[in-house]
Amino acid sequence: MADNPVVWFEIYVDDMARAQRFYETVLGVSLSPLPMPEGDGSGLQMLAFPAGMEQPGTAGALVRMPGVAPGGGGTLVYFGCQDCAVEAGRVQTAGGTLHRPKMSIGEYGFIALAIDTEGNMFGLHSMG
Repeated sequence: MADNPVVWFEIYVDDMARAQRFYETVLGVSLSPLPMPEGDGSGLQMLAFPAGMEQPGTAGALVRMPGVAPGGGGTLVYFGCQDCAVEAGRVQTAGGTLHRPKMSIGEYGFIALAIDTEGNMFGLHSMG
């Protein structure tokens, strides 16, 4: 495997509007709808996080899919930040829960852990 192993992520949600408000507030970004193929009929909804194919990192989306529930206990996604304490400070105001405030992970920088409005745990990472 020559590239980074993760190329896409999906965060499953029950309430797309609520989850969209949460992530846009915490991360200070705007999510964009990903259109489904015409006649899809699956009820699938997706809102993509901003991403550039020429930039390093992984793209992903919030996903509402019938039959797939959000919640903890699965894969943990970390969002890159300048200072993860800033985004962590927005979590409760946006309706989430701060699980662990900014903490050092040694030479690898700092992380904070939070739980979104849908019950998913996610991480915030920064070098400073």
